[in-house]
Amino acid sequence: QVQLVESGGGSVQAGGSLRLSCAASGRTLSTYAMAMGWFRQAPGKEREFVAAISWLGKTIHYADSVKGRFTCFRDNAKNTVYLQMNSLKPEDTAVYYCAADESRARPGTLSQEYDFWGQGTQVTVSS
Repeated sequence: QVQLVESGGGSVQAGGSLRLSCAASGRTLSTYAMAMGWFRQAPGKEREFVAAISWLGKTIHYADSVKGRFTCFRDNAKNTVYLQMNSLKPEDTAVYYCAADESRARPGTLSQEYDFWGQGTQVTVSS
């Protein structure tokens, strides 16, 4: 089992930045070849893919809506995955979830590929 805890959410004005963290426990990220992903869900909308990173961080995928503004990276020694969000827009407002895929090292973009999920952290961007 893997437990994931997100942090770093909050309220910012458009154009601002936030860094989300996802702390993993139960498995050591440096030992288990798990891809990690970030998804988000806005009120009244389905959960959508944001970013995903391979086990060693060499392959990263982004949703088109966040390319050039968000950066996903991981520190396996700290068992933590990050999502740096810059130039935030009101449409980025959502609950952001971290997810772990225990069956593959390459990052997937589909929520059903992920086995473990955090509880989510709220990001609110005002105009």
